[in-house]
Amino acid sequence: MSFTSITHTCQYNEEDGSMRMYLRGRPVVLYGPSELDGLDPAKVAPPPQNKLKLEWVYGYRGKDCRSNLYLLPTGEIVYFVAAVVVLFNVDEQCQRHYTGHTDDVKCLAVHPNKLIVASGQCAGHDRLDARPHVRVWNSVSLATLAVIGAGQMERAVACITFSRADGGSLLACVDEGPDHTISVWEWQRPDKGHCLAETKCSVDTVVAAEFHPLDRNQIVTCGKNHIAFWTLDQTNMLYKRMGVFETRDKPKYVTCLGFNQNGDVLSGDSNGNIIVWGRGTNTIAKLVRGVHEGAVFSLCCLKVYLFDSLSGDSNGNIIVWGRGTNTIAKLVRGVHEGAVFSLCCLKDGRVLSGGGKDGRIVAFDADVNAIGVENVIEGHFGGVRVVAEGRGSQLYVGTTKNCILQGDLELGFSPAVLGHVDEVWGLAAHPTLAQFVSAGWDRLLQLWDGLSHSTVWSKDIEERAQCCAWSADGGVIAVGALSGKWMVFDPHSREMLTQHHDGTEPIQTIQYSPDNRLVALGSRDNFIYVYRVDDNGARYSRVGKCLGHSSYITHLDWSEDSQYIRSNSGDYELLYWNATTCRQVTTPTSMRDVAWATNTCPITFTTVGVWPESADGTDINTCTRSHDSRLAATGDDFGKVKLFAYPVTQPKSLCHAYGGHSSHVTAARFLPDDSRLVSAGGLDTALMQWLVD
Repeated sequence: MSFTSITHTCQYNEEDGSMRMYLRGRPVVLYGPSELDGLDPAKVAPPPQNKLKLEWVYGYRGKDCRSNLYLLPTGEIVYFVAAVVVLFNVDEQCQRHYTGHTDDVKCLAVHPNKLIVASGQCAGHDRLDARPHVRVWNSVSLATLAVIGAGQMERAVACITFSRADGGSLLACVDEGPDHTISVWEWQRPDKGHCLAETKCSVDTVVAAEFHPLDRNQIVTCGKNHIAFWTLDQTNMLYKRMGVFETRDKPKYVTCLGFNQNGDVLSGDSNGNIIVWGRGTNTIAKLVRGVHEGAVFSLCCLKVYLFDSLSGDSNGNIIVWGRGTNTIAKLVRGVHEGAVFSLCCLKDGRVLSGGGKDGRIVAFDADVNAIGVENVIEGHFGGVRVVAEGRGSQLYVGTTKNCILQGDLELGFSPAVLGHVDEVWGLAAHPTLAQFVSAGWDRLLQLWDGLSHSTVWSKDIEERAQCCAWSADGGVIAVGALSGKWMVFDPHSREMLTQHHDGTEPIQTIQYSPDNRLVALGSRDNFIYVYRVDDNGARYSRVGKCLGHSSYITHLDWSEDSQYIRSNSGDYELLYWNATTCRQVTTPTSMRDVAWATNTCPITFTTVGVWPESADGTDINTCTRSHDSRLAATGDDFGKVKLFAYPVTQPKSLCHAYGGHSSHVTAARFLPDDSRLVSAGGLDTALMQWLVD
């Protein structure tokens, strides 16, 4: 065979119209349609005229993040999921998005003027543009005002807080490095922020940090086994004083912070207790500098009754702390069963606490006396992660199962945002309506409306889902699970119509034939199972299984006439099958002019150009073609959604690439009118809906 044209990863043979593509050094021979004979592989294909615009983000990150829900003066709540900060007006049902981050957003803070927002991200994998840092931005214009700490923080930004007593000129950050370094920044400086002070915070996990609302120089941090009171002195040195617990009440974690109207510090802990730390009890009474060169290792008080406490530090200084410092002024035991995850101090002076395990929201007066008012959120929404004050008596509640609820203590709460809480792999668009379903490892199957951006319903299917598909007429939804089980549901009644089991390995992909008479299931056990469909999708009988792949099935497509199947596998094979006999078509040249109903297989002649140079065959997780065959979209291991002009037959094809996801993009599908694309972010649990402009 003589190859007349060679590109960086492909060789094209004009004689038989084949393309030899190399994935991780392995050759894959692909035969193109006759109409594409004479292809010039050296030609660079331009990107499509269409572009994507992020229209809606479904989901919220409450499972493992704190203090990440606030109401802005614009009437929008601000929160984050994946690498996007969402500004959502619940009343008007519209979203805006801050997309300046390159990886998972982990923390959020709102400036005292309520217009400026700071958000901190974690480090990406082997990406220079994904170093942990804080971005300060305007919530009205979405313009970035400052980028803080890039290259100076480790792993991720754990928590951030604006100073309040001086109008927000300072920003304090704690990173997730081994020493959990705390740093204080003049973020408005033209030199991209000036670090005033920096020191080791704690060897234990730090979960929250807050500036004192009445004192610019006081910061409180808390986390595993501790609460710490920090003072920033006139020379910009940070000094720490640990909170002193009664031995029997010392919690494993101090989980959240708040301040009442008197300026007292409130803390919630993993024992379900709330502690009041008296205002002003953590200030420096006297500082004696430079007593020693290096650290002060010992202080001994000889026959002098000192009610003030002393401390020595690694800078050689001795600090005198006023009498009664950092001690508990009031302890309210057993407020919650399990940890207190949120303390919200309302404008009227009341204090609300939220329980992460019991789901209770309990109201107290300004002196933290229970007033007999509480509410319990429904268990399937999770526990309370954060409580935020809305307008009037309205409250917003972020939950540990990635939901946001709205309501009040008297009337209860209803969902404003629902999401998945574990990896999302299943995604399928309705064949005729602007609806789609998603399924994940959290055992949830959810139906969404792409026009109203709402959840139609959510169902616990009791199996960790890996894939899903609509039947060709939209009458049923099939879901494949990690256990090898697959189930079929009625989208109207949500009832399970039938279930089957094929092997013990995950069902990786499901596709109904265009005539709706057959369904094919690709399994991780290397087989494709084909079933006949009867009773409008309620009854199934196995036709057979396709044997021939030497690795697990990743994707499959049906031909338009429902006679053939093509499939990709984990070792980069493209094989063809007769659907009714389940036998392999061993002459791929005979299949070159078959018309395919979909193009979810990324390893095909018409998707050669989606693969970058020196691509690993696992880099691209999902591929889809628009219904009008003008566009192709992919999702990859680097959190990118890419849009190509279809067919993507040029090895060198340009595209538009979009960030927002912070994990492998596991699935992407066009809605039936091609006006929108929906993508699923795998581990980031987010679903993103893109407008095709």
